[in-house]
Amino acid sequence: MRYSRAAMTEGPLLKSIILYTIPIILTSVLQLLFNAADLVVVGRFCGSVSVAAVGATGSLINLIVNLFIGLSVGAGVSTAQAIGAGDQEKVHRIVHTAIPTAAIGGLALTAFGVFFARDALALMGTPEDVIDLSAVYMRIYFCGMVPNMLYNFGASVLRAAGDTKSPLYFLTAAGVLNVLLNLVFVMALHMDVAGVALATALTQTLSAVLVLLALAARTDGCRLMPKRMKLYGTELKEIVRIGLPAGIQGSLFSISNVLIQSSVNSFGSVVMSGNAATQNIEGFVYVSMNAFHQTALNFTGQNYGAGLHKRIRKIMLLSLACVAVTGLFAGVSAWLMAKPLLSIYITDSAEAISYGVIRMSFINLPYFLCGIMDVTTGAIRGMGASLLPMIVSVMGICVFRVFWIFCVFGQPQFHSLECLYLSYPISWIITFAAQITIFSVLNRRNIKKARESSPA
Repeated sequence: MRYSRAAMTEGPLLKSIILYTIPIILTSVLQLLFNAADLVVVGRFCGSVSVAAVGATGSLINLIVNLFIGLSVGAGVSTAQAIGAGDQEKVHRIVHTAIPTAAIGGLALTAFGVFFARDALALMGTPEDVIDLSAVYMRIYFCGMVPNMLYNFGASVLRAAGDTKSPLYFLTAAGVLNVLLNLVFVMALHMDVAGVALATALTQTLSAVLVLLALAARTDGCRLMPKRMKLYGTELKEIVRIGLPAGIQGSLFSISNVLIQSSVNSFGSVVMSGNAATQNIEGFVYVSMNAFHQTALNFTGQNYGAGLHKRIRKIMLLSLACVAVTGLFAGVSAWLMAKPLLSIYITDSAEAISYGVIRMSFINLPYFLCGIMDVTTGAIRGMGASLLPMIVSVMGICVFRVFWIFCVFGQPQFHSLECLYLSYPISWIITFAAQITIFSVLNRRNIKKARESSPA
């Protein structure tokens, strides 16, 4: 769905929010379906150890990649605010700064992943029967980081401009190719985890090319002209100002998840396998909720740029209601279908499935709490405030979970998977309470400033 500036800043909100969000949900779910195909193919044809090897890399990859993904958030927010303000020249400079920034970030990530993958996995305490396969997967996966970054930055700009449909088409095409390549590389060529990593890297290249072509075909300020690409200083500073705190927050989130993954690793490869499969299922619930985070971010950004601060409060309330309903429905449904869903991924270990059910009980059921927390953070960032929500989120999520792991889970009487997973919902509640307070204060302040600066 392509929205003009007027469509996002005028008229009924609920219908606009839902229609804007649906393509984002479908895009994210399709992406996860195709990613799930990696685990399914590996689990069916290579075994639970290979599933554990792929799963062991997830938290570490997110830790490394999230810093640059945060910068794509900065590019999106800056674009949305400039569109809301009607400044097409600024939009042009932001787009032509964002794309080379993505390429530079992708090169840095590739170098790190190729040279330091095994060392990083060893620091996480990855078991010996898994670490070699995990290192192979990571090295090949990181070879696709340049197209990965180009796609994420380009898709962020398109969504800020109101186009949520094009990324859906691009991910669909790339995902179909990914499944086909998985079958060829794993089933026919017996490449194990290297095959799924290579398929991912190749399909990321396709999605990057498509998103760049879409930007080049636009007729507004978002049109990409290769000869005009350079790092515009003012726009780069704005992208970094908004995006860097988001990236740091995402990376620090991942540090806490790495610590949790390391704690899971201490229970052995069977628990790791169940945990990895469950995380993949959780991903479908998460991305369905996170779509409303992106909606709140971009709707707030455009309305903030247009000075419509009272409308921002309505955007926030409607987004919270939508994400809560979505999270409850998806989370409870996944929990009710836990064993059949896990059996899709794991075919050789009933014990691994039982450990996966334990995780789903503690995370999927209250997952809507994570959704409302993320929507609140997105709305705050849409208003251009990024440092404060980062600090609150780091304290409420990262610091709290680290404290929990070492001071609660670390006690012999509490050293269990149930105690470890309990840290998730508690941290979501704490962080949401702080973020909603920040949003209310900032929004009231913006409304007051608007009243003082406007004519009587």
